[in-house]
Amino acid sequence: MSSEPNPEPDEHGLVIYVGQDKAGHWLVQDNGKKLEGRFVSRSAALSFARGECQIYHASLEIAAMPLVPMIPFGPIAAADYALALAA
Repeated sequence: MSSEPNPEPDEHGLVIYVGQDKAGHWLVQDNGKKLEGRFVSRSAALSFARGECQIYHASLEIAAMPLVPMIPFGPIAAADYALALAA
């Protein structure tokens, strides 16, 4: 057995993706599914993503395929709104 450190870590680094969903919304997501933002423009999404990359030492990639939002962007259903008020 060698006591040499493993030069390649087991985990891949954090990747932040910028892209659009099928509806055309600009999204920023990470590969750990802990970050998501919705933006009005590509430049706004890229600006946010670059800042997050600096903070978390992540790499930035432009998504080749449409991103799938983790948070639904549709209107809140009346039943969901009523439950929140009751809680």
